[in-house]
Amino acid sequence: MNLVQDPWLPFRLKDGSEKSLPMSAITRADVVDFALPRADFQGAAYQFAIGLLQTVLAPKNQLEWHDFYEQPPTEKTLQVEFDRAAHAFNCTGDGPLFMQDFDVLAESKSTTIAGLLIEAPGGNGLKLNTDHFIKRGIGSVMSLEMANIALFTLQINAPSGGQGHRTGLRGGGPLTTLVLPQTPESSLWQKLWLNVMNRDFWSYPDPDFSSEQIFPWLAQTKTSEKKGSEVYAKDVHPLQMFWAMPRRIRLELENINHVCELTGLRSDYSVTQYRTQNYGINYSGAWQHPLTPYKWNPKKPDEEPLSAKGQPGGISYKIWDALTLTSQESGQECAQVVKHFYTLSDDFIGRQSEVPRLWAFGYDMDNMKARGWYSTSLPLFSIEPEAQEDILYAVKALHKLSADALWHCRSQVKSAWFEKPGDIKGDMTFIDLEFWQRTERAFFAAVQNVIDNAEQGEYRLKPEQAQAWLRALQNRVIDLFDEYALSELGNERSMAKRIKARQALTGWLYGGKDVKNFIKEYEIEMYKEMA
Repeated sequence: MNLVQDPWLPFRLKDGSEKSLPMSAITRADVVDFALPRADFQGAAYQFAIGLLQTVLAPKNQLEWHDFYEQPPTEKTLQVEFDRAAHAFNCTGDGPLFMQDFDVLAESKSTTIAGLLIEAPGGNGLKLNTDHFIKRGIGSVMSLEMANIALFTLQINAPSGGQGHRTGLRGGGPLTTLVLPQTPESSLWQKLWLNVMNRDFWSYPDPDFSSEQIFPWLAQTKTSEKKGSEVYAKDVHPLQMFWAMPRRIRLELENINHVCELTGLRSDYSVTQYRTQNYGINYSGAWQHPLTPYKWNPKKPDEEPLSAKGQPGGISYKIWDALTLTSQESGQECAQVVKHFYTLSDDFIGRQSEVPRLWAFGYDMDNMKARGWYSTSLPLFSIEPEAQEDILYAVKALHKLSADALWHCRSQVKSAWFEKPGDIKGDMTFIDLEFWQRTERAFFAAVQNVIDNAEQGEYRLKPEQAQAWLRALQNRVIDLFDEYALSELGNERSMAKRIKARQALTGWLYGGKDVKNFIKEYEIEMYKEMA
């Protein structure tokens, strides 16, 4: 089976049906999405297709990019381009196999194929019987197709995996951010092409498709048992970032008809085990993966940037600026595909009459343990790169007020619930999640106001706009407190405690130092509210 020539991934068609098609089908107008059985596989399929297009069909300049977006190549033309690199995408046969070690790893012990799934319990978890919420045995039989997408998913997200089992090039569990059309039913081609960068924007040497500099599995793995074996960005072709292979793995293919436990479909070729060996490629130093934002300490410019990772609490507008805006002063840079969009956004909006959205997704990892998977759609705005520093300053002012409001809300809910709220160590993030969700609309309305004002040379909210943002925060915070602290009557003593907490909260919301400073800075006319 070859991953760029044979049907292997399921696609969703415009009529709602699903069908396995060759990868060249992404150019068809009736193909609107992939249809993988797992969210992490879905994200991996996008990254596979984007990496493939960037590798074999990168447009020369903005004009060619626009031409391809509006008029995709035919399936036949696209297949010719894919065929140039087809030798690197075999997953059966005697030669190099996609994302598998060049060595057959005959001396390595076999393990269950479920181990390729990032959330699967490790050997120690199985031994100690601690796999309570994440059960063992899920995915113990996979079709060849699902085993290969599982392998790719692991290689691009690889968390720490014990001694010598290397993490992915972006670190374990990176966030991925993609630019997508506003309309979910847009063609898959448009969804993918928005994340392919033209060569004027991203300049690199013409790729040699027979080289391990791009596809590391085409040659012996550069193992990393000793110091000095690290692989840096200067050592390989930039396109290897899409095809990085930190783990040494060989799938054990069986010519046996099984039901794949991930899809529920029968497959003539199945995989139940794989072999793995530690000390694979050790990607080190500063990388800038095109699909991931980075951050650094601006006070320590010599430190290497760190890729954005999933965190408890998910993806909300509290990190929106770090996913979409670049600032040397603040030590953050959005993904290169987002920066690329900004360079062509004016022409794109003029031609397509829409501003795309941002899709952010990834694992929240605690070393080797997957705590959760997050996937969120967030707004994108057309922002000139030179205006981002000033806009970011205004956005961070909005963030600060919202973070302060959330802290006071959470603190007073605890005061209403407990006699000694300072001693409470339990998880209160459910309040955070509600707060971010309920204030999201008002936040992005304020951001839009900032951007509109910036076009007139004023990089801040107008007084009436700032007042609308403040009132939205005040109303949402009071609503949250009342729902969590006053939803039941209780006894006289507990009610007195809750009323006192509410008074403290409203005191800050309408007269606290942070609120007064915001009112003064934005010249908001003083007003009184009854809460």
